[in-house]
Amino acid sequence: MGQPIDCDLGTTCFIQQYVDHDSGPGAKDFTCGSLSYDNHKGTDFGLPSFKAMRHGVNVLASAPGTVRGLRDGMPDTGFSAKTAALIDGKDCGNGVVIDHGDGWQTQYCHMKRGSITVAKGQHVGAGTVLGQVGFSGRTQFPHLHLSVRKDGRVVDPFDPDGQITCGKPEQITLWGTPPLYVPGGLLTAGFSTEIPKYSTVKDGTAGKEALPLDAPALVVWGYAFGARAGDVLRIEILAPGGLFLAKTVALDKPQAQFFRAAGKRRPAQGFAPGQYRGYIALIRDDRVIDEIHAQTVLR
Repeated sequence: MGQPIDCDLGTTCFIQQYVDHDSGPGAKDFTCGSLSYDNHKGTDFGLPSFKAMRHGVNVLASAPGTVRGLRDGMPDTGFSAKTAALIDGKDCGNGVVIDHGDGWQTQYCHMKRGSITVAKGQHVGAGTVLGQVGFSGRTQFPHLHLSVRKDGRVVDPFDPDGQITCGKPEQITLWGTPPLYVPGGLLTAGFSTEIPKYSTVKDGTAGKEALPLDAPALVVWGYAFGARAGDVLRIEILAPGGLFLAKTVALDKPQAQFFRAAGKRRPAQGFAPGQYRGYIALIRDDRVIDEIHAQTVLR
């Protein structure tokens, strides 16, 4: 199998959820980690923002086969109380099913309305563009949900034989080049003059490349996924004259997605003009598992 989304994994897209390997009411991914939820049946390749979705990110056939089914026309609204009735029975949203022969199928879900470029019965090669990542169906963020099935049974491409051993990397996968497992990470970061609304952070429009010298405050924020209770965010701002802010934020509960911000009001002498750099690290068990940088100019 090839990567089913045209992006730079770990930079412009991120695997945020995996197939659930817990047979009970809990959830665990193929590493026995927490990047899954109860009865999740696929791998979720998430985008960092709705802005990235609007720009357009192609969904690709992961292997050659024949298009056996598709749906298009559902709006990119995601799932909420208002959209529940529309989505009922159509959790996948806009999507494509490809038959690869010998009982193997892949399904591509939550695609953008009007973006699907293939037809039922069409043969496609590996890497063929099927459409674009969207926000249709039962979803809370823009992503591609990829399901793999053999004779109707869900197969985790990271653990096709289902014989996971906690803490031990799986040696057999369905991937041509297995994607690196990241147990949580930073999606985006940016600067603003106040703590931004979560909606603008998710949209990708919260960060400002330049800010005025008379701004009331300087705030840096980070948008992340895969938090566990006990994790820590390290947030720093480096000003032209040296360290401007350093703060440690403890995370007290698991969260699939979240953001945190820190900043300072304008000092009495005013901000120094020039470039300001932000640094945010996600720390687990005293180890940095991901980090991200942001920058802005005050002028």
